[in-house]
Amino acid sequence: MEIILLQDVPRLGHKNDIVKVRNGYARNYLIPKGMAIAATESAKKVIAETIKQQAHKEAKIKAEAEELAKKLEGVKLTIGAKTSSTGKIFGSVNNIQIAEALAKQGFEIDRKNIVIAEDQVKEVGTYKAEIKLHREVKVSIEFEVVSE
Repeated sequence: MEIILLQDVPRLGHKNDIVKVRNGYARNYLIPKGMAIAATESAKKVIAETIKQQAHKEAKIKAEAEELAKKLEGVKLTIGAKTSSTGKIFGSVNNIQIAEALAKQGFEIDRKNIVIAEDQVKEVGTYKAEIKLHREVKVSIEFEVVSE
C-alpha cells in the first residue's frame, strides 16, 4: 500500500514522502496515529503543490544549517568532569553537557540533535560527536573530557 507520510517516521521516511508499506502497518498503525494518509491521486496532487511551496523555505533553512556547520567545523570543546585517581569519570558525559559547552561558545543547539559516537563516555580522553543541523547537514565535532 502506498502512503504519504505526514511527519518524519524513523527508519521509514520523512514528512511528505510517498512510501510503500504493508497494508496492516498502514491501516492499523500509521493512519490511525495520524502519521500518514493513503496515497490517492488527489492526495498526491495536494502534496506535490505543498512541496513546491515549501521548496524555497527548505532551501533557506538548509543554507542556514550549512553556514552553521562551517562555523562548527573548527570548534573543539573541553568538558570538565569529576574523576577518580585512575581517570574514570563519576557518571558519564552525555549530549546535555555537550549542548551546554556549545552554548557557552555561542552555539544554541538542541541536545536531541547531538549523537555521541561511543555508547558511553566514562573515561578522560578525546571523543567525537555528530550534530544533526538539518536532515541533509551533519557535522562532526571533537570534544575532550578532562579532570576537574
